[in-house]
Amino acid sequence: MITSEMPDFNLQGERVEITPAMLEKYNRPGPRYTSYPTAPEWDDGFGQEDLRQAFAEADSRRAPVSLYFHIPFCDSLCLYCGCNVVINKNHEVALPYLTRLKQEIDRVGAHVSSSRPVRQMHWGGGTPTYLSTEQIEKLYDAIASAFTISEDAELGIEIDPRVTTDEQCRLLRRLGFNRISLGIQDFDPLVQKTVHRVQPYEMTREIFDHCRALGFESINVDLIYGLPHQTRESFSRTVEKIVEMNPDRIAVFSYAHVPWMKKQQGSFARHLPDGFEKFRIFGRAIEMLVGAGYRYIGMDHFARPDDELCAAQDARTLHRNFQGYTTKAGCDLYGLGVSAISGPRDVYAQNRRDLPQYYRAIDEGGLPTMRGLRVSTEDKLRRSVVNRILCHSVVVKEEVERDFPISFDRHFAPELERLIELERDGLIRLHDDRIEVAALGRVFIRNVAMAFDEYLNEPSEQRAQLFSKTL
Repeated sequence: MITSEMPDFNLQGERVEITPAMLEKYNRPGPRYTSYPTAPEWDDGFGQEDLRQAFAEADSRRAPVSLYFHIPFCDSLCLYCGCNVVINKNHEVALPYLTRLKQEIDRVGAHVSSSRPVRQMHWGGGTPTYLSTEQIEKLYDAIASAFTISEDAELGIEIDPRVTTDEQCRLLRRLGFNRISLGIQDFDPLVQKTVHRVQPYEMTREIFDHCRALGFESINVDLIYGLPHQTRESFSRTVEKIVEMNPDRIAVFSYAHVPWMKKQQGSFARHLPDGFEKFRIFGRAIEMLVGAGYRYIGMDHFARPDDELCAAQDARTLHRNFQGYTTKAGCDLYGLGVSAISGPRDVYAQNRRDLPQYYRAIDEGGLPTMRGLRVSTEDKLRRSVVNRILCHSVVVKEEVERDFPISFDRHFAPELERLIELERDGLIRLHDDRIEVAALGRVFIRNVAMAFDEYLNEPSEQRAQLFSKTL
């Protein structure tokens, strides 16, 4: 049921109230800033030789390493999904992929000195537990042979409770994985049926408790708001169950409706909550999670107060990359597998997104680079400001000037002019020495960051084809 009641809740000591007019003004397409510049600005002319040069430069600096591996396969298609996935119930399809992935591991590993420790590793997808226990162990062994995995590394993996077995969880823990991310989305039966992801609470709770018993140090759960047939009341029941489970971190993602890119989403368009009702769902989730003791880290992430994300945010060392919020600032990111993204310091590069093209590049003896970008000095400056906004909700001008040879007020004079309107609307507070993001602005944090994005010059209609709405 849709009502005219406005979202109104406390967020870390400040009262937040959202009106329909404010939502209409600020809920517009914009980047999620897992990189800056964002992917639409990357160059298709950036190829594997450019990436090899970037790898060589990164290796000479001897920074620690973060690894990401993309496993694209799933048994069935969740209709809301916007990820790069391959749907096939015949698991033999993974065999040729793993053969190529191991070749890529050897080729990339040859560019990474054994003296550089892997501080972070994440397997995503798709469904990494689509792989058998034998395949998981052999893939891990191939990685451990090519890279030096630190004893205290953060090793995470995404699992689907519908297909993950107790045996797989035990193996992952034995191999050293210490972080688990469970996809849940929503426990409401009608929502699950509509989006083709039937996953009862009891099934999810069983594997959650099993992972707790195995000693995984951190368990994250993913939810999505804005799905078909969702209401504030129905999603509140899901959040209540999540609070009872007591995960360490919770992500509450906004459903991105992009049927022009993902045709399967068109099947339930008429059942989606409208713009303001969708935000009321999110607003209630914020209220419930903060009330249960979670900290709102930013955008769509929540964490327990004793989680290292909160400690990093307090120390202003929190960072953001293609895996979202992370405490591993300073690591060079190497992404392997179809569509995976690398970020060795001042370069971004993405692998081929199509399996046949990925296979062809590997079979030809090269790296499967599709596009990339070498970050300019101005990009680095703006990336630093965007990161401070998204991660710490404050930009201290003197700190930026310490890192870059600029006068903040002169360099960003046009941006500061634009920020006056955001201050008038209650999103930020402007001071002589800093820019502070207010509680309301933390909800619209992507909009605050967008004020410093010099690439957002395309018309709003074109931007709508590139980015999801900010809420």
